[in-house]
Amino acid sequence: MLQIATWKRLVIWGLTALGLYFAAPNGFYTRVEQHNDAVSKIETTGTTAELEADRSAWPDWAPNSLVNLGLDLRGGAHLLAEVQVEDVYAARMDSLWPEVRDILRDERATVGTIRRQESADNELRVKVSQPEGLPRAIELVQSLAQPVVSLAGVGSTDIEVAPGREGELVVTLSEAERVATDDRTIQQTLEIIRRRVDEVGTREPTIQRQGDARILIQVPGIGSASELKEIIGKTAKLTFHPVVSRSTDASATPGPRNVFYPSLDEDGIFYELEKTPVVTGEELNDAQPAFDQNGQPAVNFRFNVSGARKFCDYTGANVGAPFAIVLDAEVISAPRINEQICGGSGIISGNFTIEESTNLAILLRAGALPAELTYVEERTIGPELGQDSIDAGKIASIVAFVGVLVFMVAAYGWFGVIANVALILNVGMIFGLLSMIGATLTLPGIAGIVLTIGMAVDANVLVFERIREELKSGRGPARAIELGYEKALSAILDANITTFITAVILFIMGSGPVRGFSVTLALGILTSVFTAIYLTRLMLIMWFERKRPRTLEIKGIRLVPQTRLFDFFRTSIATLGASGLAMIASVLLFLIVGLNFGIDFRGGTTIRTESTQAVNVGVYRDALAPLGLGDISIAQVYDVNFAEDQHVAQIRIEAQEGQEAITPETIEIIEQALIQVDPAISFPSVESVGPKVSGELVTTAILSVVAALAAVLVYIWLRFEWQFSLGAVISLVHDVVLTIGVFSLLGIKFDLAIIAALLTIVGYSLNDTVVVFDRVRENLRRYKKMDLKEVLNLSINETLSRTMMTSLTTLLALIALYVLGGDVIRGFVFAMIWGVVVGTYSSIFIASAILLKLGVKRDWSKPDANAGNQFADVDA
Repeated sequence: MLQIATWKRLVIWGLTALGLYFAAPNGFYTRVEQHNDAVSKIETTGTTAELEADRSAWPDWAPNSLVNLGLDLRGGAHLLAEVQVEDVYAARMDSLWPEVRDILRDERATVGTIRRQESADNELRVKVSQPEGLPRAIELVQSLAQPVVSLAGVGSTDIEVAPGREGELVVTLSEAERVATDDRTIQQTLEIIRRRVDEVGTREPTIQRQGDARILIQVPGIGSASELKEIIGKTAKLTFHPVVSRSTDASATPGPRNVFYPSLDEDGIFYELEKTPVVTGEELNDAQPAFDQNGQPAVNFRFNVSGARKFCDYTGANVGAPFAIVLDAEVISAPRINEQICGGSGIISGNFTIEESTNLAILLRAGALPAELTYVEERTIGPELGQDSIDAGKIASIVAFVGVLVFMVAAYGWFGVIANVALILNVGMIFGLLSMIGATLTLPGIAGIVLTIGMAVDANVLVFERIREELKSGRGPARAIELGYEKALSAILDANITTFITAVILFIMGSGPVRGFSVTLALGILTSVFTAIYLTRLMLIMWFERKRPRTLEIKGIRLVPQTRLFDFFRTSIATLGASGLAMIASVLLFLIVGLNFGIDFRGGTTIRTESTQAVNVGVYRDALAPLGLGDISIAQVYDVNFAEDQHVAQIRIEAQEGQEAITPETIEIIEQALIQVDPAISFPSVESVGPKVSGELVTTAILSVVAALAAVLVYIWLRFEWQFSLGAVISLVHDVVLTIGVFSLLGIKFDLAIIAALLTIVGYSLNDTVVVFDRVRENLRRYKKMDLKEVLNLSINETLSRTMMTSLTTLLALIALYVLGGDVIRGFVFAMIWGVVVGTYSSIFIASAILLKLGVKRDWSKPDANAGNQFADVDA
């Protein structure tokens, strides 16, 4: 019966209302953001009349979670930093040496004199003068070992002591301790970076671990990656060392276990210091900007109990000796110790400005970074470019949305209106889910929503076409609607699960915008299935209960004639041959011409310029040639959305030897050189990717595509038979290879976002193929004596109307995005448009033709061990 229980209706409407409830704040984005900022400031700094006014811009009782805008929509800076965890090993060995020295001194009668030897950073070598006492020395040093503080290292100790060369013992960190140390180093670095970024009041920063030793830092609204680097600062490692000597010879060699550091404020002066510090910045409790006795900016600091005791003991034992204060391998000052200092506090003076002393205090208060950061990837997106992307995305989304709505009404009449209401609610629920999980919306994410708009109608189209078939076979209105939903359910689930699999793989293996795209795609699939299976069905039932129609007809335009059956296998040899030749040509193009790889895969730097003056590529090249930056390519960017006086160029610079990412100094030199020839020029975005990251991205991209194909193969194998699986995967490989061939032929930039597009093509093509296969399986049960070729042909014809409708609605959405969405994502959208076309073709002409060649099991009422063999001998 065409019924839904009351409690189910309440659950369906309740979930829909909940999604819209959480989506609501995004309709008042500026006001809610103003409210959230005010609440945050009130919690940290206290209330003011102005903050209370901002807080009242949005009710406290209402939801206030927003969809965060990504860097490409808001502007900001992106850094991928690699933590040099090996630095910590050297520091651990240095800090261990005084304990080793002290414990061996007490056994001098047994081990003789002791001396530290030069060694690798990750080990401590100690030589004893009496080799026969070495076993005792090893035993004593091993007693210093402590249990490893980690779950994985339970039962292990932190150091290992072994004999080395004659009379030497070697101390190293154990494997368990290295793993635990690496993890602590990354966690400490994360926390310190978060403190430093939060100190300057930036909004919605993303600071998270990526991989084993990398940290992703994204801060919207900040001016540039260089500015973000300054906020994060250097290691800000503060140490206090005994002074050995003072020199003006920059080439002097320090003695054993000593270091040679320049003076910060005395030109040409260098200090030789003992390498092992007496006290470090890790033992600081606080640091505040202040002024010294001469009224100059300085920094007051205060030690913790341990640091204060060490400082007191050393200054008491070394009155009259100089003592160096070192910050990041530079001597800030080297005052003479006039008396014992036991108060646990002091002052750092230098030639600071007020801003410099304030920043230094922030860095010291946040804590020293435990290890050096190497920036392997950096991107700067200007706020103007971000606003352009928002405007373009809005216009494209509205046009795509309206186009799909109009087309659905034209195709299905009143049923199309119901589908449109569900589609509007669907988009609202997507934003509700994005807000609930605090997701970040990027430009590819908008593309994912637009694609969802195009594909969300697919489930409704499947249902409506099924209802049409049931009405045509003489069913009554109620029974036709009921059977329409029942028979479409299998195809809806199979098609969406396979697309969901590709979204999950994108999320697991992707990064940045690719992940954002996968999140919106996955959530769009979930809400689309919910609205199609439950919401539109409930709306139809409520309409039916009210109207009680005696007859039912779904009126609207039809893209496929009802009375004609097309023979799709009449030219199968020609279509398979043409596809095979096209694939060979694509492979040859890839091998001979290659792809126009973006910096994601090649490494290097891309600078986007904008000017009111016309771009002169030759003048730009001449200005940059003397800089010795290697291969430079300059191209003007054209777009119908640009203003008349908006002239844009893209400058790509090869990866610089010995650099992971281009330095801020080099960026500044490039910008100054271009400003000399065009004073009106601006730089809305700068992206730099190191060769190490680019190589990893290539590997990850290949693995992503292979993983998606493998997952799809396994799923279809489990749901159908191996012949269906092989047919689907061959058609997917066909689509991916032809897409790569087209990109190679047209020279369109191939970057990380295109991989997301490729996997989306895999999902879309698979969606089409699975719908056809689902109908094939159904018809194999129904027509057990019909020739396999006829079964396949009938199945394709029966699903052809749905295939054309879905393809057309998706193309409407994508074409709107291509024309109006701006040049930033044009290559990405082109790949998806091409994918829809070639995916539709392959699901009709390739997958089924492969299935016919392989043969399939005919009796689906019971398992068949010989499936795929007995019906393969059929003329195609």
